[in-house]
Formats: sequence, C-alpha cells, structure tokens
Amino acid sequence: MSLQMNRRSFLASATAALAAPAIVLSSRFASAAATTTLTLGHGAAPGNPRTVAADKFAELVKEKTEGRIQVNVAGAETLGSDSAMLTSLRTGALDFTANSQGATSAIVPELNALGLPFVFENTDKAMAVLNGPVGAELNKRFEAVGVVPLDWWDNGIRHLTNSKRKVASPADLSGMKIRTPADPMTIDIFQALGAGTEQIAFGELYIALQQGVVDGQENPLANIESSKLHEVNRYISLTAHKWESTPFLMSKIAQARLGPDLEAVRAAAKEAGALQRKLSNEKAAEVLEKFKKNSAVEVVEVDREAFVKATASVADTWKKKPFGDFVAQVEAAARG
Repeated sequence: MSLQMNRRSFLASATAALAAPAIVLSSRFASAAATTTLTLGHGAAPGNPRTVAADKFAELVKEKTEGRIQVNVAGAETLGSDSAMLTSLRTGALDFTANSQGATSAIVPELNALGLPFVFENTDKAMAVLNGPVGAELNKRFEAVGVVPLDWWDNGIRHLTNSKRKVASPADLSGMKIRTPADPMTIDIFQALGAGTEQIAFGELYIALQQGVVDGQENPLANIESSKLHEVNRYISLTAHKWESTPFLMSKIAQARLGPDLEAVRAAAKEAGALQRKLSNEKAAEVLEKFKKNSAVEVVEVDREAFVKATASVADTWKKKPFGDFVAQVEAAARG
C-alpha cells in the first residue's frame, strides 16, 4: 500500500514538475501575443515633416493601444521605392506607408485628379475637398484594391529647380530635361510646358542632377531642402504648378489583425496627419526664407498666368479618360 502511494505521489510530483515550465512558457507566449508589431515604410529623408509625423504615429499608436500595437518605422526608402512599398502593402508584407501621390495613382488612377495643374492653391483647400464626396469616392477605389486610406498627409505645393538658367516663363524650359516621378499628371504638365521628362527614383535624384542626367526637377520646398537638391540645382522657380497629397495607407491584411484597436490606429493617423500638415506648411515658409537668404541659390518669381495658360489643355485631356467624370468632379469641387 505504501509503495502504491509513493508511486502515486511521484507521478503527481513529476506531472506537476513537467507542467510548470509549460505554464511559464504559455504565460510568456501569451505576453508576446499581446503585442502586435507592424511596420510603416516611407521614402522621406530625416527631418522631413513626413518623417516626423511617421515617428509620431508610431508613438501615438503605442500610447493609444497601451502597448498592444507597436509600429516600427523605416524611412528614406530603406524598404524600397514608393512603388515597391505599395506592392508590399497590398501583399501584406508591409502594414503602413506614407506614400507619394504619383506612385499611388498607379493602383488608383483617379488619384491623378488631385494633381491637376493649379487646381489647389494650398493644403487647406485640398483638404476641404478630400473631406467631402471626393475623398469618400477615393476611399472606395482604394479599398477595392486591398488598401485602406487612413488620412491625407501633405506633400505640399510643388516648384521647379534646375541647374541651367532662370525659369520665369514656359519658354525658358525649352530644351530642358526635367525629372518627374512616375506620375502621368506631372509628366503631362511638363510636356505641356515644352520640357522633356524623365522618370528617376527619388533616392537616385541627387546624383542624377549632379551628373547632368537631367537638368532639373520639381518638388515641394521641404523635399528640396531635406534632400539637399539645391546643392546641385541653383535656380529655384516658384511655379506652384500643383499640389500633391501624401496618402497615408494601411494594408487590408494589417487591418484584419487590429481587431478592437483599429479605431485607436485610425485616431493616431489623423492626429499624426494634423501634425504633418502643420509642419509641412511651416517648413515650406521657413525653407523659402532660407533659400532667399542663401547666396548660392537664386529664387525666381514666375509669370503664373503664362504657366496656367500653357497647361490649360492638361485638364481637358484628363476629362476624356475613363474616369473623366471624377476629374471634372475634383475640378468643380476645388473651384466651387
């Protein structure tokens, strides 16, 4: 009897001893499972408003979800070009991206309409349109391709730089080759202005300008400064030829992983977006003053009406496309 009891005690003790590590491991796995780690990719340089806002988004997500969601941020095209990041987003290899309007228009062509020449004078007017029926329609188009727009960040009003000469009118662009992103609307604008165009990845742009592969490029002032493009392009023409968004996007696959924390992530994106737009506007004004005081560059005021007239045909061309009604809707909303 005593032997039987001892065996029972031994087996019970052994079972308890074997179970203990399992309980500890189970607890550890539960703790690890409580934290979901996601990745945000973008192409902006350090110090750019997009970079600051992306970091703020990660901070806000952690705070609002009490650490259940952690966002790792990879900037400066470390995860590839904007186009590559969009592919990763749609396959679920990437969870968020603060991307470019030009690259994103490849998956949602209607987005091109936001870049109509001279249609938006500033970010406030653009946001007023995007917060209405135009934005709602774009959200549907994005969701149809597996992407969820969280907010519309600001890529600013775009201006022209070049290394050759002062450009104050469209005629001054004759014979120049201008780098544009792979954005059909921007390409059409510069071809209407009489320039040749070439598409070069943003990360390769500085060297392309330095080596004379292209004569100039167009970007918001904040991007020009943060990527030091003014070092290789002396002339900065304030063309203000178009406004562009920075679509802040989430993968539908990532959305499915968030559960009840989805609303916290959405709120963080909106809060970070408000910061980004504020910083973008402030940065543009600050950089313009710095450029005006910099003897190594020349800021050129342009004949705006001549540029508007030269690009008037672009909107007409885009209204003939399959989504021409949407192009007309954006134009009417902007000017109405």
